[in-house]
Amino acid sequence: MKTNFFSIILTCFIVTSVFTQAKINNYKYVIVPKKFDFLKEKDQYQLNSLTNFLFNKYGFEAVMEGSDYPKDLQINRCLALNSDVFKDSGMFRTKIKIELKDCNDKLVFTSEIGESREKEYKTAYNLALRDAFKSIEALNYKYASNKNIASIITTPQTQTNTEVSEEIQQLRQEIQNLKNEKQTEVAVVEPPKVGAPQPQPVSKIVSKEITVIEGVSNVLYAQEIDNGFQLVDSSPKVVYRIKNTNLKDVFLVEGTSAIIYKKGDDWVLEYYSDNTLEQNTLNIKF
Repeated sequence: MKTNFFSIILTCFIVTSVFTQAKINNYKYVIVPKKFDFLKEKDQYQLNSLTNFLFNKYGFEAVMEGSDYPKDLQINRCLALNSDVFKDSGMFRTKIKIELKDCNDKLVFTSEIGESREKEYKTAYNLALRDAFKSIEALNYKYASNKNIASIITTPQTQTNTEVSEEIQQLRQEIQNLKNEKQTEVAVVEPPKVGAPQPQPVSKIVSKEITVIEGVSNVLYAQEIDNGFQLVDSSPKVVYRIKNTNLKDVFLVEGTSAIIYKKGDDWVLEYYSDNTLEQNTLNIKF
């Protein structure tokens, strides 16, 4: 009787393991966050980098959160599992576990708890994480495309793109309104007194602004600042300072009536010149 019961339990475990493996094999990528909640800093103790490395080691195609995602992943985020690492409580041991969730935040996999008795944090986290990854290694992951996952967000993605395009159009209109207001302010300025320096015409101000924009070439590197980024060239010299907006991958250019936004794989600088909408493609590395 006990033998039969043990056999049933073992069979259920094997079936569950096979099902879990088959399900995980349907996902092409794993996204690794820049920071885990139980740590204070991004990639503290190089734990996020190690997680990325270990996923790749065991057959997955891992990408860091916020990096340049592959084109198919940009279109369909449901091709990827979102990974996370958690620290469990323990008096004399460091305990780590790994979770994988799908694009709908549904839990797909939880690893066995990895442990370490080391006292030094960096060593303890490193060893405990590697111990937890034994569960990932045991999956023997190999990507197998799934048509259901591949087509999950085709319609919502199109809708999202439409909404973003409408928001960008609103920003364009606001920029144009701002330029019109500036032109009106210059038009009502009192004539200068004799000998006083002449105010610069609007056309020259706009022309000067465009000259700066068109003079940009090669790669610009994004450095994080308050409420946005500064873009520097290889000299290094600050070329632009850009401010965050409520839209993903859309920024306001400080000191100009221009915006920068992501279009496909490219970053586009957009501004008005004499009521004509101009666009330049920038090579920005975040």
